[in-house]
Amino acid sequence: MNMWQKIGTGIGGAALLAAGLWFTIRQINKDVVTVQTEAVARQDLTSVVTASGEIKPLTYTNVLGEGIGKITEIVVKEGDHVKKGDVLLRLESIQPSADVDAQRAGIEAADAGIKSAEANRISAEADIKSRAADLEHAKLEWERGQELFKEGLIPKQDYDTRKASFDSAVAALASAQARAEQSRAQLGQAHSGLAQSRAMLNRLSDVLRKTTYTAPIEGVVTYIAVRVGENVVPGIQNATGSYLMTISNMSVVTSEVMVDETDITSVKAGEAANVTIDALPGKIYQGKVTEVGTQAVLRSSGLASTQSTTGNQEAKDFKVVVTLENPPEGLRPGLSATARITTAQKKGIITIPIQALAVRTKKDLDEAAKQAGRKPDNSITLAAGRPAPDGTSAASSTLNSKDSEIQGIFVVRGGRGEFVPVATGIMGVTDIEVVSGVNEGDQIITGSYKALRTLKPDARVKVDNSSPKVTDDNRS
Repeated sequence: MNMWQKIGTGIGGAALLAAGLWFTIRQINKDVVTVQTEAVARQDLTSVVTASGEIKPLTYTNVLGEGIGKITEIVVKEGDHVKKGDVLLRLESIQPSADVDAQRAGIEAADAGIKSAEANRISAEADIKSRAADLEHAKLEWERGQELFKEGLIPKQDYDTRKASFDSAVAALASAQARAEQSRAQLGQAHSGLAQSRAMLNRLSDVLRKTTYTAPIEGVVTYIAVRVGENVVPGIQNATGSYLMTISNMSVVTSEVMVDETDITSVKAGEAANVTIDALPGKIYQGKVTEVGTQAVLRSSGLASTQSTTGNQEAKDFKVVVTLENPPEGLRPGLSATARITTAQKKGIITIPIQALAVRTKKDLDEAAKQAGRKPDNSITLAAGRPAPDGTSAASSTLNSKDSEIQGIFVVRGGRGEFVPVATGIMGVTDIEVVSGVNEGDQIITGSYKALRTLKPDARVKVDNSSPKVTDDNRS
């Protein structure tokens, strides 16, 4: 064998050795997954619910049309401070004012009629007394005449005269009593007419009153929707009257926000909140939850779910009112605001990054246990994915179905990613409390997202916590 043959044989052997080594290394690292890890630690955690809405005064009122007419004067302007009872605007009032004047004249006439009827009643009662006295005198004369006629002391003509006088007195008394009864009826009729006239005056006065609009509350005129010369109409049936203006009492300011239905169960009255206002960037205002809505509101239409006549599965929100403790000057209703409500706080608890949570089925865990030569663990229980209202979540039920999903994390033990079911508690912005299943100092897999999504239980892993390389495209 010459030198070149020896060299060729050496090169070929080296190539085969290198190929064998490469194949062996590849086989060894074939199922190894590169992951990032993080040590489980204790820290303080705050659970926050974030919701958007707008600034609203606690007390405000929309002034709506009550009567029909044309606006002749708007006394106030936007930004004016008004007290309860101050005049806001006036409508044309010629006809209502004339109707009131005419009705008042009618009441005066009714009063005069009552006085006349009262005088007639008094006169009729006096006439009754006079006729009663005449009747008594005629009765005595007739009774005396009867005695005298029996004794033959008076002629028959005198007797008849006295009897006729008695009968006439009886009739006169009956007539006087009838006239008195008629006068009393007339007096009652006059009183009824007066009451009717006064009731009509109240109605007409109310119509006249509705031509002058006054402030129902003290506050600031925040919006005027009409102009002089426009017509105002009242509400009818289900339609509201003309919208005229809004008066807002800005002494107590709130942020009315809409909280997602998945978060509303953790929001309670009295909880602290930080409110930011888009118009005042960089400033945070303290507040407290003073009202938590109990009726779901459809996100698309803003109507209560009970107002919908058809069933739907669209997202729903709940109204939550946060009262600001020290609102700044110059706030205006309708400004966009965001409230961050603190629903729970815990100190020194075991937490993990939220992205470390993974979900696997019981079938996945049983297969991993079989490959590792272990018996499947039938005592594994399902950990709730969201915290309960009291801030904790324990295992809920034993899993029997192979397709049941289990929430847990991957812990690095012996170069493998061991799936450990966990029970979670309160959730912060980036971290979540772990109630059970993991200990402080455990190395858990936190990334990458692709690795966590596809990682199998008990798979071999390689830890690489180095910073990712920045490519030229990222630099640019």
